[in-house]
Amino acid sequence: MQSSDLLKNKIQEAPLVQYPVLIAQQGPLEGQRWAVDKSLTIGRDPGCDIVIPDRQVSRLHAKIHFNGKVIELEDMGSKNGTFLLGEMLPKRTSLADGTVFQIALVQKFVFYLTDATMPMEDVNYLASIKTDGSAEALLLDKKSHRVWIGKKEILPPLSVPQFTLLEVLFERPGMVITRNELVDFIWGNDQSAGVSDQALDALIRRLRERLAEVDSDHNYIVTIRGHGLRFENR
Repeated sequence: MQSSDLLKNKIQEAPLVQYPVLIAQQGPLEGQRWAVDKSLTIGRDPGCDIVIPDRQVSRLHAKIHFNGKVIELEDMGSKNGTFLLGEMLPKRTSLADGTVFQIALVQKFVFYLTDATMPMEDVNYLASIKTDGSAEALLLDKKSHRVWIGKKEILPPLSVPQFTLLEVLFERPGMVITRNELVDFIWGNDQSAGVSDQALDALIRRLRERLAEVDSDHNYIVTIRGHGLRFENR
């Protein structure tokens, strides 16, 4: 079995903790998650369980009520409202699996009853975190073009050429990919003849910089002089 298949199997077989989970999708907290094993307060105040640093968010904006069986969302009289399915939340409402809600149209959250019901891109994200919270590996999701290093997502997202370059190397871990092959993969055979070495070098350099913004202690893209590039995960 190839190493890429081993990594995919590791993701699929990673044990998932069975508790409700809240994931921030769009907004200043994107990529963060919280176990819903107790009631949680949401707001701008530093004393809240989930702090959203935006002036549109009230100091105590909303609350997730947890009583062991039913989990409910309540707006705490905020100025700019809490939104469910695009409509302002009128009253305390139960959260169902997959419910998406927004705080003042600033931060989007999605709620899952258990990790097992999460879509694959979020499972990949959780599976990349060791139980002690340390980073284990770089992971990417081809469908959403999202990339994580351990528990940190690379934001803003990579450009299309950057993601394509990373994807080509990521799916062939340990293999040396020649520069000509990389150019063909990224720009296509029809356009590759006009791509200069400087253009490829600039793309490689920028991708390395983006990865180093999250993890500067590991070189994921290794240059094999006279041959090409090789991907080395943690």
